[in-house]
This record gives sequence, structure tokens and C-alpha cells, in this order.
Amino acid sequence: MTRPNHLRALPVLLACLLLAVAMPVALAQPQATPATADAGEAADGSPPTDASANRQLQTRLGSDEDLKDVTARVDDGVAELDGTLLQPTHKAEAAEIATETPGVSTVVNNVEVDDSLRSHFNAAYRQMTAKLVTIAARGPLLLVAILIVILAAWIGGLLSRNLRILRLRTDNPYMDGLIRRSVRIIVTLLGLVMALNLLGLSAMVGAVLGSAGVVGLALGFAFKDIAENYIAGVLLSVRKPFSPGEQIRVDTYEGKVVALTSRATLLMTSEGNQLQLPNALVFKSVLLNYSKNPRRRFDFKVTIDPANSIHQAQTLALEAYSSIAGVLDDPAPSWTVVQNAPGGIELQFFGWVDQRSSDLGKVRGEAIRLVKAAYTGAGIRSPRTVYHVVTSREAEQPAATAADTTEPLHGTHVDTSVNRDLDEQLAEAQRSDAAAGGNMLEHDKTPDQDTP
Repeated sequence: MTRPNHLRALPVLLACLLLAVAMPVALAQPQATPATADAGEAADGSPPTDASANRQLQTRLGSDEDLKDVTARVDDGVAELDGTLLQPTHKAEAAEIATETPGVSTVVNNVEVDDSLRSHFNAAYRQMTAKLVTIAARGPLLLVAILIVILAAWIGGLLSRNLRILRLRTDNPYMDGLIRRSVRIIVTLLGLVMALNLLGLSAMVGAVLGSAGVVGLALGFAFKDIAENYIAGVLLSVRKPFSPGEQIRVDTYEGKVVALTSRATLLMTSEGNQLQLPNALVFKSVLLNYSKNPRRRFDFKVTIDPANSIHQAQTLALEAYSSIAGVLDDPAPSWTVVQNAPGGIELQFFGWVDQRSSDLGKVRGEAIRLVKAAYTGAGIRSPRTVYHVVTSREAEQPAATAADTTEPLHGTHVDTSVNRDLDEQLAEAQRSDAAAGGNMLEHDKTPDQDTP
């Protein structure tokens, strides 16, 4: 596909336009004159005169604040320095400047050093007065710089409270707070840089930032554990392996989640005690969340005498605890033989509960009670702990005595509801951490609302 003629001519027109603009600028620039071999020589190559050397030397001395009181006179290549200075180093510096001046061959240094206290005090007073005059002259500019910093801090606070404007709002409460603080600090720092630039202190910005980097590195090594816990808290807040009110196990510690702060994870144990775990430990350890899946399996073991029937024992046990209201039909209760030894047959039974409506401990306890009652009624005994010799004259014992049949065989009136003993304490602890602003997790729902 070929382009139209006027499009093909467009690059040529642009090149001509740039050439037309560049030519007048190039012609207007003055031609550079070749540099002379010696800057101190005159245009015709003759050596500098005493007058030019005297002017150059006096100019260089006057440009130095410490040497402005020195007077110089050049006569036939000899520079004579007079005056009074406060430091011996200043006297040597004046002589060095005179020696480097073109047209000076010899230096006579008549400068005197005045080290009296009064002279030093007067010099300090003059410097202080000059500084105050400079500050007073730049007072309006300083006021404007302060107003810029205040305005930047106000704008940073306004933007941090309205993150929707920047489209930085997140549902994570900790990340939301981190973004708010970052926006406020960044906007305030921009205002501070503008103020320093206005005052002509731009070089100070690099020094401050460099010092801040070095200080931050030193503090990072000094507070390594604190930084590690802080970073682990950020990662836990992002990944959300648990929520408030959930039952978790970290290493050997177990409890319900109260809050996740910047340094520690707070748990409440089953005894009502508050447990504080470092975030680094929680992040690196194996974490078991009992509440993430609402369905949870329980198990218990029963040992029967080897003379009893395994089939009868498992049938009676399954029928006994399957009737509990908290035991789920899907998955159905199950069982297994752990071992068949001369000392007894060990059976293990399993069942599932919904933690949102039933308490696992209560259901498990009721299951054990019902299985024991069923075994007692059927004459299924546990292994004897003492050897018992049966003689032919010993009367046959009944399968079950009156004391053995006191256990009810039905659990219809047994309480298997969710345990609410810690709910009030857990809610109070979560409210206190949320009010303090230290909870990184979502704290807008009550405990056990979605999970047990």
C-alpha cells in the first residue's frame, strides 16, 4: 500500500522547517576565540602589568570572607600584603593566593595575626549580625516555605482520609492504614522538598535523604527482630490465614484469634488467658486452623476383652453414637480395629460434626458415654486388669447388674451446642484492640458469626 504524495513529502518539510529554525540560532552565536597559552598574559602576548596584577590579587582576596581585610600592593612584581587576621592559617592562605597571581614574582607578607579574645568576639558578633540580617531579609520567603509545608501536610491528610480519590482503597484494614500513612508522608515530603528548594537549600535535601538511609540501615540492624515481626505481620495481613474468632494452633500453642497487631498475634486460650505470639513465629511455624473448614472429625478409642465379638462391638457402638443430634450422616460414622492383642482388642471410632451448630468436645463426650452404656447393656466388658479364676462351684454372674444399667441409652436431651464460654471475653478483647487501631484483621464482625 503506497502513501499519498503529500504524506511522503511531510518528512522533507519537517527537515526544512528544523533547518530554518536552527540556522539563525547558529549564526547568532558568537564565534569562540582561541584560548591563549597563558590566561595571565595580555592579548598581544606581553606579561601582565603591575596594575592588572594588583587588581586581580585584590579581587581574589576580597572574595574570601576571611581575607577581605587584607590589602595588597604590587610594585615591579613584588606583592606586599598588609592587614590583620585572626588565624595563622589565613595569613598563609593570603600569601599562597598572592604567589599564584600572574605578574607576581615575590611576596612580602606583612599581615599580622591578632589572637586576642576581644578581636575574636567582635568577629563572631559581626558574623552573627550578618546571619540575622540575612534571615530577616529572607523572612517572607521563609514564611512562604513554612506555609508550603503546612499546606502539603494538610493535603496529605486529606488524601489519606479519602483514598477513593486515588483509587487506593482496599478491604484489608492494615494495608488500608499503611497506604494512608504512606500517602501522608509522601505528600508532606514533597512539600518539604519544595520549601527547601525555594530557600535555596536543595543540597540539604540530598544530605537529609542520605542520612535517613544510613540511619534507617543502622536501625534495621539494631531492631532486626522488630522489623522481622513487622514484615511478618504485613504478610499475614495480606495472606489472611485466619480471621478473628477462629480456633488455631501455632506450634504448641492453641486458642481463638483475638487480633493481629504489627508485632504480635493475640490468642485467647480455652482457660480465658490472653496469649501473645510474635508474628515471625506465627509466619514461620506450622499453623493449624480448626475453624476454616466448618466440618471437623472427632475420634475415640475403646478396648474390649478378647473374648467379645468385634462385629457386635462395632455394630452397637455405631448405632449408639449415630443417634446424637450433632453427629453428621454425611460423612457417616466409621470405625477400625487398631490392634488385636492378648491384652485386649482396641477399636477406634470416627464421626463428623458441624462446628457452626455443635461443639466437638460435647459430641465426643456424649458418644463415649453412649457406647459405654451400650456395651454394658450387652455384656461387652473391657479387659480385666486382675487375673480371675472361675471355679465350677461359682455361680454364674448376670450379664448386667443394676448398677451397670443406670446409664441412659439415648442422648436426645444432651446439650451438644457450640461452646460460648469465651464469646464475651473474646468480643471485649477484639473491641479493645480495634479501638486502639492495632488490629490488622477485619474487626467489623462479631466472633463466631461465620465460623466457630
